[in-house]
Amino acid sequence: MKKLLITGGAGLVGSFIARQALKDSIVHQVVILDHFGRYVDSLREEFFDYRKHRFADFADRVFVERGDASHFGVLRHCLEKHEPEYIIHLAALPLAKLPNLNVEEAREGSVDSTAYMLECISEMSRRNGYMPSRIVYASSSMVYGDFQSEIATEDHRTNPKEIYGTMKLAGEVLMNGLGQFFSIPYSIVRPSAVYGPTDMNRRVSQIFLEKAALKQKINVQGATEKLDFTYVKDVANGFLLCATQDGALGETFNITHGKANTLLDYVECLSKHFPDIDVEVTERDAFRPRRGTLSIEKARKAIGYEPQYTLQEGVDEYVSFFRENHPLMK
Repeated sequence: MKKLLITGGAGLVGSFIARQALKDSIVHQVVILDHFGRYVDSLREEFFDYRKHRFADFADRVFVERGDASHFGVLRHCLEKHEPEYIIHLAALPLAKLPNLNVEEAREGSVDSTAYMLECISEMSRRNGYMPSRIVYASSSMVYGDFQSEIATEDHRTNPKEIYGTMKLAGEVLMNGLGQFFSIPYSIVRPSAVYGPTDMNRRVSQIFLEKAALKQKINVQGATEKLDFTYVKDVANGFLLCATQDGALGETFNITHGKANTLLDYVECLSKHFPDIDVEVTERDAFRPRRGTLSIEKARKAIGYEPQYTLQEGVDEYVSFFRENHPLMK
């Protein structure tokens, strides 16, 4: 039975990868390794927990292993038990700007878990010949730091300026170096500004939608601030292509929409559904690197990646889900 292991798989991106992998019959079962932590204030009413909802209609085909991927013994147990055909390694902090983010926590998620994963695979390969067809490491567009050009290709200089991007880049170095040293087939994905149904980690897209729905003022930090907003279904498809296509072997890809939009563009998409939206524009957040469009030409040519959702189409689907499922809308 072909299995897909998704570390950190209970999150937004992991749940959509699991759904598509099963729907497209890429695998027969998905194994999720997750420690089920929360990264926001769970006591506030609007911070709704979507995790059960994410898997409600296909939970019988998902095997859940509760554990921390930054612990060697947990990883070894999971790999020995399931011997997955594919591994998508999402385990890490879910976004760059978290309250009380510290170096140790970020290192454990992106660096320790990646090193231990590769070491476990190497150990099993020597002992019983196990080797996955592919391991896909989830990096981030934050590894680029401030964009030096309007469009960033994968060859753009990597120069992160905060904890999250730094640790994601360190994970890339491990994946490239140890992946080659241990002869483990791998690929690396750099997503950007992922948004969509069941997000609950306070990304800017979620915050803006909730404030619009609740008739609260939206604070847009930077009138010209741009992000390459990418709908979660497109991101999930990109990860699975990297796991299954020969052209992804040993390569790094931007998996994004491939066209940056301003924060005000995103608000404009929301205004179609919430015409009385209240917006205040202030200075840009100096914490954030200056970003823009990430080129997806390499992914198009190598693995046939093609995003299916425009920003408006993604927002429309996101808003529809939100209205039907968020308790504050009932």
